[in-house]
Amino acid sequence: MRLDYKLLQALDAVVNRRSFEGAADLLCITQSAVSQRIRQLEKQMGQPLVVRSQPPTPTPTGQKLLGLYRRVQLLEQEVLPELQPDINSGFLHIPIAVNADSIGSWLIPGLAPLLKRSRITLDMQVMDESMTLKQLQSGEAVGAISLEQTPLPGCKADYLGKMDYVCVATPDFMQRYFPDGVTAEAMVQAPFMSFDTYDDLHQRFLEQHFSLPPGATPGHRVRSTEAFTIMAKEGIACGVIPKMMIEKELENSELVELIPGLIHSRSLYWHRWSLESGLLQELSEQIIKAAHQSMQ
Repeated sequence: MRLDYKLLQALDAVVNRRSFEGAADLLCITQSAVSQRIRQLEKQMGQPLVVRSQPPTPTPTGQKLLGLYRRVQLLEQEVLPELQPDINSGFLHIPIAVNADSIGSWLIPGLAPLLKRSRITLDMQVMDESMTLKQLQSGEAVGAISLEQTPLPGCKADYLGKMDYVCVATPDFMQRYFPDGVTAEAMVQAPFMSFDTYDDLHQRFLEQHFSLPPGATPGHRVRSTEAFTIMAKEGIACGVIPKMMIEKELENSELVELIPGLIHSRSLYWHRWSLESGLLQELSEQIIKAAHQSMQ
């Protein structure tokens, strides 16, 4: 069996444009033609590839086919200009799945030299580092910063370093909520911050050191690393923040550690396809180099 990439293109268009009508507009064909191509591909594969919902969503097999198609598209964008230098290929668009703390600290400065000299645009898909591998597995990203050490089939992983976290608050916050010391009884009255539903750093801090169950403390959910730090500096809440992001505030005592010297570390890994070349390989090399320079 050989795959017809014209049919895969229709599947990708339906998922990207979130409708058969949108796919028809993108491909400049009729909606009926889009449906026919999807049915033909499903007949070839012997199973459904799209759930006809609003919006349409790929089945597990459909997602695997999309991952293959998007990898091929990306490789074509990279290789064809080398074979035909006269073609103006524009920028190479590269989707990567990354955690917010890396974006808010070392990643962008680390990639700046490559992005300034190369014709690359990045689609940074920001999510918790425990979730990023799903994007690589589905083909929605070509690389991912993850907590997982073991690579997916057909991929490889490199150690980036350890990101150190400290639980901090302002001196005023400490005085308001912990006048008699940082105790479990005082903790249940103190507002904490988390990034999203997958961010468990503060909960681990509370469980390990105060034996407090999930949900024992009031909390803010703040989906921005910049706002996370601002809320801590404003004395609104305490939070577990990467130490490299608040070194200045710790040095001048604008923020202080709830338990001095207590550090939580998370090891990060860069996952990507085993077969890399050209700009994709340069991107990986730059990410690994920048991480090693910034983290332990």
